[in-house]
Amino acid sequence: MRVKVGEQLREIWQQVRNGGQARSTELEAAAEAERRTLALPAILSPVQFPWRHLPKPTPLNLRRFAETPIVRRAINVIKDRIASMDWQVRVRRGVNPGDVAYLERKLRSLRRMLEEPNEVDGFRTLIEQVIEDALTGGFGAIEMEATGDSERPAMLWPVDGASIRINAKWDGQAETPRYAQALPGQLESSAVELRDDQLMYIRMNPRSFTPFGLGPLEVAFETVNQFLSAHRFAGKLAANSVAQYALWLNEATPAQHERLIRWWQDEIEGTGRVPLLSTEQKPEVLRFAQGTDADLRLAWQEFLIRMIANAFGLPPLMLGLEADVNRSTAAEMADEAFRGAISPLAMLMAGHITRDLFGKCIGWREFEFVFNELSARDEETELAVQVQLLQAGVLTVNEVRAMRGLGPLEPGQEVHSEVSSS
Repeated sequence: MRVKVGEQLREIWQQVRNGGQARSTELEAAAEAERRTLALPAILSPVQFPWRHLPKPTPLNLRRFAETPIVRRAINVIKDRIASMDWQVRVRRGVNPGDVAYLERKLRSLRRMLEEPNEVDGFRTLIEQVIEDALTGGFGAIEMEATGDSERPAMLWPVDGASIRINAKWDGQAETPRYAQALPGQLESSAVELRDDQLMYIRMNPRSFTPFGLGPLEVAFETVNQFLSAHRFAGKLAANSVAQYALWLNEATPAQHERLIRWWQDEIEGTGRVPLLSTEQKPEVLRFAQGTDADLRLAWQEFLIRMIANAFGLPPLMLGLEADVNRSTAAEMADEAFRGAISPLAMLMAGHITRDLFGKCIGWREFEFVFNELSARDEETELAVQVQLLQAGVLTVNEVRAMRGLGPLEPGQEVHSEVSSS
């Protein structure tokens, strides 16, 4: 009896010891992947030094403009749709799954790495911050640090893209720093240098004459500024803080003029009383505007909203302009928004994750990241297309399951499903 109890105690101690060693190994791997960039670099006033690392010349009002209702609506339409998409990690096209060693374990590791990128963020909170910066200033940055742990091969942190400077003399070598994060007013010698495999820098609208991207809010900067000015003027006019008329008295002395002003301010203005005037000549009201909704410049504000929608690649319907919209045109506009604004940015994000994270940082180039909902806007359309391709023999059951992020079936089950569908 004592021998059995001793053996059980030894087994329990061995399990605890192995668990502690596994935990310590995981902590050591996480400690090796320490974050290099600063989380909130924009808390100080920005001062730029035009040296080797070039800063992006972004207006300071872009961040504030991104918090206005119209721009916030445009950003959320794109950002929330991409962040809520279902996604998967799979073997790249042209790669035989049988040639990949430890395939299932690597797929689980990559999914865990994206679902738990760091101690604070999840995949959605990480991707939302990157998309926000990409739509605001044309930059989206994620720091990548390899851990050397097979269960979590890398750790990811969102970076303020406005604080990233690009090395104009980068020669394409892997060991040469390509990016640097500099604090406001910080010298280049104190900047945090990052290699190409340590930072994922997402540019929207890349151009050949500049290393920086161009965000939709940068395109709509002047339009948003004009809209805010027109909106403030209309608000003041609607609140009657801007008088659009005047009272004209003919042949009034300066004393009578001052007396009328004091009487109007003390007895009539803001009280709701009916003013009674006793003069030899009837006073005349001089109106400077029409006194209608045209004074609010509503048509001009509507035009500016359309221009903002064009800058973001969205139909005006998505920003609240519902004129001349019926059921058929609304469906077409929703498809246009998905194809013109949401799908391109989602494919750009997926391509950077595949190339920069899987390929450059980790070195697992046989895998790719894809969004499952880019082929169709809604579930019914996607399901109908997949059923038709399955019935026509273009796709197999396992290929359709892979498109929907599901694992393959057993050989016997697959044959049974194909026979029953025919």
